Amino acid sequence: MRKVCFVFTLTVLFTFTCAAQTSYRAALGLGVDAFNEATFFGATGKYFFSDHHVGQADLGFDKGGTAISIFYSYHKAILGSRNQLRWYGGVGPSIILIEDFDNVFALRPHLGLDFKPKGVPFVVNFDWRPALVLSETGDSEAAAFGFGLQFVLK
Repeated sequence: MRKVCFVFTLTVLFTFTCAAQTSYRAALGLGVDAFNEATFFGATGKYFFSDHHVGQADLGFDKGGTAISIFYSYHKAILGSRNQLRWYGGVGPSIILIEDFDNVFALRPHLGLDFKPKGVPFVVNFDWRPALVLSETGDSEAAAFGFGLQFVLK
């Protein structure tokens, strides 16, 4: 978890040197979904249906498990940031397929930041995404975080 926070901090500090953001419609890249006892690495993608409404899908892998998440988010620019920094919040379902164990179904509200500097074809996002377990197996967890580095597709 410390490695994820360190990488996120370095990335944000590096990208804050850029002056403005261009808008983007879709992005694909790599994501991390970090829980207390597992960290899933894999593919992530997002698509802006409008200026504020976004769909995101994550597919992550950890030793003995696979996490599939689909999120809806509402994005809004932070005042004074010229749209380069946006906050977002939303919710979505997750299923965690665990080898030799029952599947875990969870509802995942999330709240985070999205940063896209002008002239750079990448977007960085970081969010808090607790897991509210709906299945009989698994435990709810408040300390779950997501991190993504995505290539922008216009």
